[in-house]
Amino acid sequence: MQIKPVIKGVIAKSAHPLGCEQAILQQIQRAQAALPITQGPKRVLILGASSGYGLAARIALTFGGANADTIGVSLERPPSQHHTGSAGYYNNRYFKKHAEEAGHIAVNINGDVFSQAIKDEVIEAIETYFEGEVDLIIYSIASGKRRKPGTNDFWSSSIKPIGSAVQGQTINLETAQWDSLALEPATDQEVADTIKVMGGEDWESWVDTLINVDSIAPNCKTIALSYMGPNITHPIYLDGTLGQAKIDLHQTSHALNLKLGNYDGGAFAVVCKAIITKASMVIPGLVPYMLGLYKVMREQGHHEEAIDQMQRLFREKLYGQPIVPVDGERLIRMDDYELTDETQHKVSTLLNEMNANNFQTLGDYESFVNTFLQLNGFGFDNIDYQQPVNLSEYVTTEDNA
Repeated sequence: MQIKPVIKGVIAKSAHPLGCEQAILQQIQRAQAALPITQGPKRVLILGASSGYGLAARIALTFGGANADTIGVSLERPPSQHHTGSAGYYNNRYFKKHAEEAGHIAVNINGDVFSQAIKDEVIEAIETYFEGEVDLIIYSIASGKRRKPGTNDFWSSSIKPIGSAVQGQTINLETAQWDSLALEPATDQEVADTIKVMGGEDWESWVDTLINVDSIAPNCKTIALSYMGPNITHPIYLDGTLGQAKIDLHQTSHALNLKLGNYDGGAFAVVCKAIITKASMVIPGLVPYMLGLYKVMREQGHHEEAIDQMQRLFREKLYGQPIVPVDGERLIRMDDYELTDETQHKVSTLLNEMNANNFQTLGDYESFVNTFLQLNGFGFDNIDYQQPVNLSEYVTTEDNA
């Protein structure tokens, strides 16, 4: 099969395995070239490990100085006769390949992170590969739905404002067009369901489960990766359904911090920078903002991709310091460069000028699209995309371990 990029709106429907390997290698090289993580964890569980910040955290901790072994959990689609499979599926495979070649343990568990069956599988993997304990748990889940325990019904998350409708713009990458959108306010049920899916309940359930089976090592920490954004995105994000879920996630960190205090550890929510990920691309209004943000931060020399954020998080915030630096709400702020007054003033100025006729020239559109394509294995100069790929080589009966 000759694999070409297929984009529907802002969703990639195809992935190129060899390009996904290049994306992994690029992040490995950036982690290895960065200042190293010191005093880092050695046995790490990443929930949501196949893309975005979860994948970057896994790479940083393995190749960026900590030399960690990892267990990664994600739900990804393998290739079939007519479909390429998801980028995350290949990311998992190639991370495992290169981590093991470097002498590290890298266990992949493919399944529903919300299910008890996956919790049981993770516990078994911790016993088998980690001598029964983990010293860091990373929660990086961005899901549209969560199965209600013991049923075939689901809670579904919504990306909507609360209280009143919001008008905004987005960019359709399939057609390269600037589109207007109108979002109606969420119902109370939609707010509650979004908190169920994307709030802190499942994070706390995972930590409680590992406490109950004595899988928490001394000094164990847990982090949940989050986002808040500037005032300009608050009507759709922080003041909407997603924001309510993030607030619940942040509050959960306080309860977990008390529990892990019994192990001389701690729990923190980490507020990250806006980056291009599968999850962020579907948030209305965020794409125009990121076009402006990427351009401004590149010009300032402060732009960070996911791997740079995670390398800095573990090197300067979570490890190697006597006290973890937090703000007044006990949040670790990795959006510090993004939210400076100078940066936000310049981004706001760009957005006020940006419209359907000039967004490709005013914003960082070309590199933005290339970054999006590379997330799915396209746009690498050293890959011959005319060559057919035998997807049957990537189909296995056992994705684990």
